[in-house]
Amino acid sequence: MSEFFSKIPKIQYEGKQSTNPLAFKYYNPDEIIDGKPMREHLKFALSWWHTMGGDGTDMFGVGTADKSWGETDPTKRAFAKVDAAFEIMDKLSIDYYCFHDRDLSPEYASLAESNEKLDAVVDYLAEKQKATGKKLLWGTAKCFDHPRYMHGAGTSPSADVFAFAAAQIKKAIDATVKLGGTGYVFWGGREGYETLLNTDMGLELDNMARLMHMAVDYGRSIGFKGDFYIEPKPKEPTKHQYDFDSATVLGFLRKYGLEKDFRLNIEANHATLAMHTFQHELNVARTNGFFGSIDANQGDTLLGWDTDQFPTNVYDTTLCMLEVLKAGGFTNGGLNFDAKARRGSFTPEDIFLSYIAGMDAFALGFLAARKLIADGRIDKFVADRYASWKTGIGADIIAGKTDLKALSEYALKKGEVVDSLTSGRQEMLESIVNNVLFSL
Repeated sequence: MSEFFSKIPKIQYEGKQSTNPLAFKYYNPDEIIDGKPMREHLKFALSWWHTMGGDGTDMFGVGTADKSWGETDPTKRAFAKVDAAFEIMDKLSIDYYCFHDRDLSPEYASLAESNEKLDAVVDYLAEKQKATGKKLLWGTAKCFDHPRYMHGAGTSPSADVFAFAAAQIKKAIDATVKLGGTGYVFWGGREGYETLLNTDMGLELDNMARLMHMAVDYGRSIGFKGDFYIEPKPKEPTKHQYDFDSATVLGFLRKYGLEKDFRLNIEANHATLAMHTFQHELNVARTNGFFGSIDANQGDTLLGWDTDQFPTNVYDTTLCMLEVLKAGGFTNGGLNFDAKARRGSFTPEDIFLSYIAGMDAFALGFLAARKLIADGRIDKFVADRYASWKTGIGADIIAGKTDLKALSEYALKKGEVVDSLTSGRQEMLESIVNNVLFSL
């Protein structure tokens, strides 16, 4: 097998003083930290769709990057993608990948033929995994781009479309289990509405839950022991998507009895579209016990769509990794680079430069988050701010030892309480983050 990237060497860690663009400055994959290598703390994954298929096409222009991998035949190209992807992962020290079924193998004339062709690629992936030690992080079905899904998949007004989506999801779960994936993702690309004038929202939500229950039942029946994920996103391509944000998804999971099997796969750019911060979405998932995995990217706040840029904002990666560490780190999840090089960054070398930028940004964030925790000033400030809940009336409220009448009597006796408040000191806390970040 010939190299696809013969001019790209194995990317080495050279340290922060290096000016070599094809070297890691902060990501040292085999450095032992807290008893395990950095690569296991971060669990980076290659996204099959953007990296192996995304050619720079956007709403206003055709592709600028060649992602044919030297093949014009779609079947041969699917296998060439596997070879190219494993070369990329090897040279970047990436241990995992994620897929949509139709990114591994395209759709053919019938579902039966599509399944057969997908099986062949999955068999080849299994061989490559065995030979290299690379792993599947999670899989999913691409139930949003074909015309049959114009009105949704699990939420389609057509029962036939629902059945087709169920068949496609079954096959994607089969592939995920065969490849040893520890996650299966639902992203509701068109599970939403454009106008309520033609929408039975109650039926659509019920049906989406029915499909997820079927997926869980089937997955468990064939030995899948990992997590099912929902990936929140508020809009795009539909005006309103049912998986709007973390809080909305939690309500859905609890309403339909799915909370035991599902966790959240949080994407930074989707948080932006929901008018939240990345940290907020992670915190909601973590504090409710639903933290699962991450799609690592960033958006452009000046643009109104999902730009899926490689993450380079170290403040965001630091606050992200702070939440990950407070959640106890990754179990079945990881950091999937659901990101694409900019349309103007179209050369094969740009694939590597983009991943290096993102991996270094998260390595920096990880190191900074550890230092913030060790520093202790922010955690101590928060603990002190809520100290009134540890003793006295606060402790009684939490312990359930009081009621509304007793609290009214307490307040009447106590009188004005404004002097019990302390400053939130937001500026000081942000300065502490700067102090820790720039003393690395």
